[in-house]
Amino acid sequence: MTPLPAGARFAAAYAALTAAHEVGDFLVQCDADAVAKGRPGREGAAACARHVLSYTATQAVALYAADRYLRVGINWRRATAGLALSAATHYVADRCAGHWADNRPSAPLLVRAVHASGKSPWLTRDPGAGPLLDQAWHKGWIGLAAAIAAGPGQPI
Repeated sequence: MTPLPAGARFAAAYAALTAAHEVGDFLVQCDADAVAKGRPGREGAAACARHVLSYTATQAVALYAADRYLRVGINWRRATAGLALSAATHYVADRCAGHWADNRPSAPLLVRAVHASGKSPWLTRDPGAGPLLDQAWHKGWIGLAAAIAAGPGQPI
């Protein structure tokens, strides 16, 4: 099988990872983990880790299915690297759940960074601002994850 050009591999990987993001983040995630993933300590960390595991598995299945069905020619070492990036950055953002309006020094680092960038008025005024920033963060990293997955290399 001859791999598709990198641009076509990127488009296929981005489409698969983005569709799987929606499924993994909203349909697959269990309610208990959604509620607990931003809590401090071991309970929150464990809930977030469970969610990220199921989320990443959803993305991996979607990427694998797209690769096989469309004959994209993705190198699975690169796909693994892209999925790892998506998982790690997803965990970072989801530990911020419920904290987006918090501008105290004890807030998660990502929350403090967003406030420092000038988003405090929006985050404290609009209860939907945090979830929107969360999704923007995820989708930005998904783009980079897709580029990594689609990069050069022979399929394996």
